[in-house]
Amino acid sequence: MLRYVSEADFRQSIRAETTKVESYNDFLDWIGFGGPILKSGDPVEQAKQVKYMDLVANTIMLHKVSDLTDVLTDMAANGWPLTKELAGRLSPYLREHIRRFGQYVLDMDDLPPPLMPKLLGIPS
Repeated sequence: MLRYVSEADFRQSIRAETTKVESYNDFLDWIGFGGPILKSGDPVEQAKQVKYMDLVANTIMLHKVSDLTDVLTDMAANGWPLTKELAGRLSPYLREHIRRFGQYVLDMDDLPPPLMPKLLGIPS
């Protein structure tokens, strides 16, 4: 506690990490149809609901990170300077392009290409 009170950098790092957790929880609440309500008193059903929400959130975030990486790679290829500050402002919790109540067709035979790691070339 004394370290938290006496060191501004330590407080800033804790605040940044807390903000990330709060952002993730807000994102979970947003993608949850009906809000953050556990709809059953059964602990097994509650655990399943939490795990399903995490699965959906992780799927959306993986897609967003893949898309953002593609955009950053294209920007670098076109000569745009990439910086840590630019990358630090991006978030996998973007919502503007998600059709939250849309209808989705899943074709389980249509496999996506494998994820290929890409070096962005952001100076450290």
